[in-house]
Amino acid sequence: MLVDSKEFTINGLRYIIRSAMEKDAKSLSEVRVQIDGETENLDREPGEAYIDESGFKQVIKEDTERANNIFLVAEVNDRIVGFCRCEGNQLKRSSHKVEFGVCVLKDYWGYGIGKTFLEESIQWADTNGIKKINLNVLETNDKAIKLYQKYGFEVEGTLKNDKLLSDGNYYLTILMGRLNF
Repeated sequence: MLVDSKEFTINGLRYIIRSAMEKDAKSLSEVRVQIDGETENLDREPGEAYIDESGFKQVIKEDTERANNIFLVAEVNDRIVGFCRCEGNQLKRSSHKVEFGVCVLKDYWGYGIGKTFLEESIQWADTNGIKKINLNVLETNDKAIKLYQKYGFEVEGTLKNDKLLSDGNYYLTILMGRLNF
């Protein structure tokens, strides 16, 4: 599904949140690899589960056509600095819910881009009949957990020893959900 673009200015940074377009595919592929190398909060190491330009074009096409999917990008000075997706399910029994994922380049942390992505995704979900948003978050990502809780997400469970990080230790993945009934 497509949404209207919106402009934000936070801490002196002006950025636009808009729907991803096919012309963004190459940039999204590059940004995703860079983000994967900047944090261990995501599932992937740099280059793992690589999505090339044509792969992103396909994802964007599908997300644009499906009523219960949304793919947003954050743009600063015509450069994509982050993106988020809500991916729905085509199965009838699960069509009421979406899975939320977000990533932002480290240089742009602290400008509220992740928070804006979350707010825009919640607004989209609430106005489009989505009854539940699910997400996964690493137990060490306290800032994200507090943000999600502030927006009504609750811990629904944990996956023990789910992620092996560079320090050699295993960490929990926290499963969170937000209901809109």
